[in-house]
Amino acid sequence: MAKFRQFINVSYCRYYSVQQAKKKIPIISCKRPEFNHYEGQTYGKFEVIKLASQGWSHVKSKNDYFTIFGDAPRQEEETLFRKSFPEIGLTEELCDVVSQLGYSLPTVIQAKSFLPIIQGYNTAITAETGCGKTLAYLLPIIQHITSWKPHIQEDFNSPLAVVLTPSRELASQLAEVAQSLSENLNINVSTLIGGKTKKKIMDPPVEYTDLMIATLGAFSKLVTTGIIKLHNVHHIVLDEADTLLDDSFIDKLSALLKKFRIHYKCDIKIPPEGCQITLVSATLPHELPETVSAFMDPQSLRTVTTDKIHRILPHIPHKFVRLGKAQKPGELLRLVQADLNKNRQVMVFSNKTSTCDFVSMFLNENSIKCLNMNGRMAVPLKAGNIDKFKSGEVKVISSTDVTSRGIDTKGVSHIINYDFPLYTSDYIHRCGRTGRIGSPQDCFVTNFIAWPREIHLVQKIEEAVRRNKELPNVNANIRRQIVDRIVKMSGLP
Repeated sequence: MAKFRQFINVSYCRYYSVQQAKKKIPIISCKRPEFNHYEGQTYGKFEVIKLASQGWSHVKSKNDYFTIFGDAPRQEEETLFRKSFPEIGLTEELCDVVSQLGYSLPTVIQAKSFLPIIQGYNTAITAETGCGKTLAYLLPIIQHITSWKPHIQEDFNSPLAVVLTPSRELASQLAEVAQSLSENLNINVSTLIGGKTKKKIMDPPVEYTDLMIATLGAFSKLVTTGIIKLHNVHHIVLDEADTLLDDSFIDKLSALLKKFRIHYKCDIKIPPEGCQITLVSATLPHELPETVSAFMDPQSLRTVTTDKIHRILPHIPHKFVRLGKAQKPGELLRLVQADLNKNRQVMVFSNKTSTCDFVSMFLNENSIKCLNMNGRMAVPLKAGNIDKFKSGEVKVISSTDVTSRGIDTKGVSHIINYDFPLYTSDYIHRCGRTGRIGSPQDCFVTNFIAWPREIHLVQKIEEAVRRNKELPNVNANIRRQIVDRIVKMSGLP
């Protein structure tokens, strides 16, 4: 009898908890309301959670859906770090610049990052997409340069700070931001991207630069040939650091960074001594690769982060729709047409170039002007398409993951994952193309779910949100994940 009463009490408490939660805001709203998840609703550590996507492997689950509205917004951090630019230490000269550019207050990540960087610490900045990470490191670097420059012997092809990126598109965008910040500060900004590297080796440029924005490959080649000199470099930034630390880049990166004197803490003197490093990404792994120790002491990194990393952002609805493969084109056409009727900008992501090409042709054949963007396209064509899309000349773009990282697309209202991404980190970056600072208010994401592997990843994401945990396996080392998957499938030790 005592055990029965205990069971009744536990059941009643759980029922009462669920009923109280239902009075609050739904975090997950489902086609079948019995699967809704509410703010404040919790689960036991070993409790089996009923997922809305649990039965999606069955053919009868087609047309089912659920929408994640994210975790309940947390206001504590926003309040704590809502300081002005002068309060975080920005000089009056730079305060005038950011004011002219329309920035009134620093974002949370900008406020938290400024002090460790300006004091010369090696810093790892990890924050959600679209929260202002670019200014978080550019402002202290430009402030450094303005104080260093009068005390350094100027030399051609010898920058004071270098920002390295994995892609040309991101390098070009960062250079635009840096130019706008330094236009009236007597700071020379230059851009170095691949495509014309051989020509520069044969006919070396002679230019005075203070801040260089470069892709890793092009910068490495010109350093190796001695065209770019490193003796004046006192700050290195790895933007999209998780990609640059991936197996596909790490060997080249390690060889390059060994040429710098990266200190545990750069002694910010005039002129400064040593070189500091800043790592920046929305999906930086909690544990950096062992190869990082080849060029720096991993223990020297001061980590700056927010409480929203590796999570679904609360201000953007994420709708997951279970579809059959044959249903996807029709649903895509319906959604894009509805967006154009409301004058919204749309990005459609696919996993393969062939699918990306199909989406573009399909929409154009149905009288919807759509640009195409994939890694196999010529550089000038990619740059032209990005410019047309960002300017709003064309409202729809079909793309692979080539545009999922770092590109500032604050005009985008709707992200459609025609193919659901294979990795959680890719999902975070794709969704980060909308809901950015300066984006429209009604941003949202729609995901088409059709294949077993997609269903499996969606189930992991749904469970993480229900348990109020970080999204699973946010590790951008894609090559290593592929190798691990092959090994697992083959049964090798």
